[in-house]
Amino acid sequence: MKKRILYIIATLVLLSIEVLIAMFVHDSFIRPYVGDMLVVIVIYTFIRIWIPEGCRLLPLYVFLFAVLVEVLQYFNIVDVLGLSGSRFFSILIGGTFDWKDIACYGAGCVVPFIYEVVLGKNHFNKKK
Repeated sequence: MKKRILYIIATLVLLSIEVLIAMFVHDSFIRPYVGDMLVVIVIYTFIRIWIPEGCRLLPLYVFLFAVLVEVLQYFNIVDVLGLSGSRFFSILIGGTFDWKDIACYGAGCVVPFIYEVVLGKNHFNKKK
């Protein structure tokens, strides 16, 4: 239960930072790049609320999900689903495919990957 609470706190803090970036930062680096890196970490911590352990490949799965969303942007999924009139879904799903976004998702997934490796080593060492 303690891990779940920590993941809830991490998710809320990171999501708050993401929202603040989206609302108040209008530059050419933080919002497009750091925001994309941060979003995969938010997704990771959110999933960890429900699955706190036992899925060491979760960073990879989050990356693949992010890439899938980006590829769907290439195919204009918001328009295909008839959601182009919804500002919420247009922002949530996005509308412009960009290879740089995929690179940012990969860079963002490095953080939870390192966390998994460190956590895995600590967990392994505690069993000895």
